[in-house]
Amino acid sequence: MTPSLRPIRFLLYPSLGEVREHVRVELFCRVLSERLGRPVVAEFSPTYEAVDAALQGGQVDMVWGTAEQCDAFAPRARAVLRAVRAGSCRYQAALVCRADAPLTLETLRGQRAAWVAPRSTGGYLMPVRFLEEQGLSPDSYLGEQRFLGTYRRALHAVLSGEADFTSVYASQPHAHAIRTVIAYHMGKDSARFEPFLFTPPALADGIVLTRHLSEVDAARIQLLLTRLNTDGAGLEMLMGPFSVEGFDGSADTRYSPPVARSTQCTEYVVAELDADDHCHRLWSPSGRAFGRPLEDVPGQPLTEALGAEAGEPLLSLARTVRQGGVGGRLEYTLRVEGEARSYVAEISPGPADAAAGGRLGLLVRDVSGMRSLEEPMYRLASFPLLHPEPLLELSPEGALRYANAASHKAFPELMDEGSRHALVQAAMQWAWRGSSSGEPSPTVFLEGHYWELTVDQLRDPPGLRVFARDVTLRKQMEARLIQADRMSALGSLAAAVGHEMNNPLAFMLANLSFAREELERLTQSPRLRAEAGPELGDVLEALAETAQGALRMKHIVQDLRTLSRKPPEHRARVEIRPVLDNALKLVRGELHHRARLERDFHEVPPVDADEARLGQLFLNVLLNAVQSMDAAHIARNVLRVAVYTGEEGNVVVEVQDTGRGLPPEALARLFEPFVTTHPEGSGLGLSVSHAIVTSLGGTLRAESHEGRGTLLTLSLPEAGDVEVSARRAG
Repeated sequence: MTPSLRPIRFLLYPSLGEVREHVRVELFCRVLSERLGRPVVAEFSPTYEAVDAALQGGQVDMVWGTAEQCDAFAPRARAVLRAVRAGSCRYQAALVCRADAPLTLETLRGQRAAWVAPRSTGGYLMPVRFLEEQGLSPDSYLGEQRFLGTYRRALHAVLSGEADFTSVYASQPHAHAIRTVIAYHMGKDSARFEPFLFTPPALADGIVLTRHLSEVDAARIQLLLTRLNTDGAGLEMLMGPFSVEGFDGSADTRYSPPVARSTQCTEYVVAELDADDHCHRLWSPSGRAFGRPLEDVPGQPLTEALGAEAGEPLLSLARTVRQGGVGGRLEYTLRVEGEARSYVAEISPGPADAAAGGRLGLLVRDVSGMRSLEEPMYRLASFPLLHPEPLLELSPEGALRYANAASHKAFPELMDEGSRHALVQAAMQWAWRGSSSGEPSPTVFLEGHYWELTVDQLRDPPGLRVFARDVTLRKQMEARLIQADRMSALGSLAAAVGHEMNNPLAFMLANLSFAREELERLTQSPRLRAEAGPELGDVLEALAETAQGALRMKHIVQDLRTLSRKPPEHRARVEIRPVLDNALKLVRGELHHRARLERDFHEVPPVDADEARLGQLFLNVLLNAVQSMDAAHIARNVLRVAVYTGEEGNVVVEVQDTGRGLPPEALARLFEPFVTTHPEGSGLGLSVSHAIVTSLGGTLRAESHEGRGTLLTLSLPEAGDVEVSARRAG
């Protein structure tokens, strides 16, 4: 069985929503795609509730979910991979306050809380759950509760006095671990906070592998994710978007992260700390660290050797590592010699046979240069992911190298069809032909949409980059403009033809009328009637048919001229119902042999119109409806005519028949000139009617079903000021 090439849909909850995180996740998905041989497409959910709905509905393959979501869906998932931080896939929350305003559980009544978000595990759910277990309802026990969105903003609120306490996550339940977390968010201000309450530990957030994946795919993904940070390929940076060291599928705290590897950078410091956190060895290639020289430091406490501002965060990390027994990592920013610089610190325990509290290895790297390049790098790298329209990269042979999320959404069959996909083939043909720069871009029509392609040649590695833009609306507008241009040309032609034909038709009809009258006068003589015999009657009949044909030609010419000329400007208040009654009287003879009439007339306001043109409009519409019904089905044929006032005060006339109806292609061209479904029709009646309605500021719409009939709905605006109409007439 051929494995599916369907993209694996990876949904992330909204907190990972910045451009920086978008790009990191995109890199993460690219590595997964390369190793799985299937595209992994990341999507960021607008809400946590949308993540729940996607999990409930089985619409996604992978989900980065909160701890609560992981717990809730674990029984129905293929696997749940918990995030590992500071060597543990369990964590707890700690309530923290200002060090100069200490609190206890007993003194919390009436205090103000700054929470992160209603769905934040460490920033709201865990501490609230703990308080409720103690019989303390936050809604009644606390004086105020505010949601500020991030840990940094919540901590700032406490520091500024806008709140009395907040909650942060921690890998270990002691003050040093909490200060490490606070230092990450607040820098040197971390010393101004004090933890006063710890919640019990719980399993961390993580990635849910749903049953939408096959068992084989889920097993491959689980193996890949749990080894991603330990395979020696230098992929630690892929853990950045999740702020984790790795993923653990066993839900066990015995996870062992990899031994830290040094990385070359502009400046780094290595040290060995003894059990008292004194520097046993301390070295830097430049002989300086954090802007100060490293002289005579062996044996000094870490904070004295490196300075309090640089040493305090490292000291908190060291104590966390001692308690956890595994390595840890910390990113923080300091001002050194007047400049903000970024550092990454890694601390690892000593040899395996060393007792707890033994020596630690410390590595601090200055990553300021890399951080300064991150924003422009992310801005450039994020373009394919954040581009709102499909973007593809193809090999010279047409193999799909990359497609952004918009591509997979617009062309769900892209992966299965590969190089056979119409869009890929159009792009390849464009490239093979070597089209000139002035040649129009290729356009592909797929599933009711027009896609305009922009194809760029890639040099290293060779291939094609294809941008696809949905130009359906533009194509529809172009078609309307072409139709309008054609109608304009047709109108000019109709005016010229009508003018040229009108005079010949006039004297043809006059002469035919004269010939008929003279022949009829001559037939009054018995002698001539006897000499001519029956042939005279045939001649009269031929003249009558000729006159009828000429009269029909005159009506066609009149319709053509109506279609082409500008509507008259003189209007008056016209009552709709009498005009419609007169039109019905004119079609009564035709209607009598085809259908019965149903009237549903209501009182309606007058309209601004030319009464003669309005009568022509109704007559055309009624004749079209009557002629669509066969006389053979007179027993069931019905012509329904209704008049009423619409919701917006406009006058509405409905003409509905039970005739043959129209197929979709005929319905689409119903109001075009010379388009007719009646063998004897000229195809001008409804196009003229449409022109009249439009000139009056109204609309004419059609609905039809084959075998069931057609409904024409005519809407005209209510009459305006009489004086305005009178000025127009003058």
